[in-house]
Amino acid sequence: MPYILSLDQGTTSSRAILFAQDGSIVASSQKEFRQIYPNSGWVEHDPYDILTSQLSSAIDALTRAGARPRDISALGITNQRETVIVWDRETSKPIYNAIVWQDRRTAGTCQQLVQNGMEDTVRCKTGLLIDPYFSASKIAWILDNIEGAREKAEAGKLAFGTVDSWLIWNLTSGKKHVTDYTNASRTMLFNIVEGTWDKDLLTLFKIPSQMMPEVTWSSGEIGEVTTTLGLGSIPIAGIAGDQQGALFGQLCLKAGDAKNTYGTGCFLLQNIGQTFVSSKHRLITTLICSLNRRLEYAFEGSIFIGGAVVQWLRDNLKLIRASSEVEALAQSVKDSDGVVLVPAFVGLGAPHWDAHASGLLIGLRRSTQPGHIARAALESIAFQVSDVIDAMNSESANWFFELRVDGGAAVNDMLMQFQADLLGIPVLRPAVTETTALGAAYLAGLAVGFWENPEQIWSLRKNDTRFEPKADPKETARLRERWHNAVERSKHWTQDEKQA
Repeated sequence: MPYILSLDQGTTSSRAILFAQDGSIVASSQKEFRQIYPNSGWVEHDPYDILTSQLSSAIDALTRAGARPRDISALGITNQRETVIVWDRETSKPIYNAIVWQDRRTAGTCQQLVQNGMEDTVRCKTGLLIDPYFSASKIAWILDNIEGAREKAEAGKLAFGTVDSWLIWNLTSGKKHVTDYTNASRTMLFNIVEGTWDKDLLTLFKIPSQMMPEVTWSSGEIGEVTTTLGLGSIPIAGIAGDQQGALFGQLCLKAGDAKNTYGTGCFLLQNIGQTFVSSKHRLITTLICSLNRRLEYAFEGSIFIGGAVVQWLRDNLKLIRASSEVEALAQSVKDSDGVVLVPAFVGLGAPHWDAHASGLLIGLRRSTQPGHIARAALESIAFQVSDVIDAMNSESANWFFELRVDGGAAVNDMLMQFQADLLGIPVLRPAVTETTALGAAYLAGLAVGFWENPEQIWSLRKNDTRFEPKADPKETARLRERWHNAVERSKHWTQDEKQA
């Protein structure tokens, strides 16, 4: 039986999933890897950890399914976006650790660019706000801080890539240095109106153009995996940044369609069609996967800490031993008892975009129990998503009448019900919540004829689980007001600390 293999390279783990033609999961494997924190606000990965965890999970998934490389019709790749890897073209060795999208080391550089009046220029070209979240300032940091890097880059000896580029380079033994439009649009160096690397932005960040990968469409055959890696000659036929992959996996193909992914962060995307529009409410505009080989766009609200707050409860506070235990702990109490957690551990993303905000836990009493903190942590995810939806609703006539959800934290029934209550609209969870990987599989499968068209895929889709709002709107309004008060306090904390 033929399958599609999807590689889902995330921030804290690498997954490989085999999909059957009906979209069901045949086998999967997941490998966590090390998080590196050299300094406060710095987040890095070892590029080889990314590669080996992804390859081992792929081989493990095939083994679990009893499948061989010849059983795989195509391979799709979806990945954590904005994370930067720079490597030597001759040796294929990275010259520095991967600098992760969460990393804030270049906040000062970005702030200076804003003060220099560059924000409008960058937004008009890239749809992005100037922020260390995106790739450009990270690449510049490597070139400026690693001995000999700039000279090698200018001589054409170094390659830059987001994680998809790094994986494909290694999967093809250095034959292909490519990325797709969705990943390119996250670098702050790609002109999403013209569909090219932007010379002015490359000059602004002092990044040689010869470092940049070729940009391809998200669905189409790119090359084959080399046989030496144990994955045969499987064609690579799909690439998408993880959130655009999830948007495609939810089949949000029409303007107005939207989804939210509850992963390490939360990412809300709304398809806005073929016309570039710049947000008035500090959302970003990004490219999405196009089967028609034309530029198509979405508004995006990026929340830096979503499901990662559960990992923080597990690893830092030791309140739970496994992430799966958080729902039971949160349900051990009837509510948060006034406890509010603002997980601004790496600043705040949309719609605030405050790189200097700090995490805040407020409302503690003598009666506070671990369950209250766990509940506040889960509620913080839903509060942040609600803020972004408010911003999106203010941008267009396509008001949300439902929210499609996916990602690891979307399996949490308590969280999904609380989200529906806050929004006052139904929340729809698909039978397969791994829609990021599913989107990459769809892109690859459509490229090689595994699926004929999106209509065939839609006909195979299983029914959603539906969460209807149940709470009193007055009570949810009170909770949101308390949340917004806490968010403002988290923004002012750094200012107060400096003044002290």
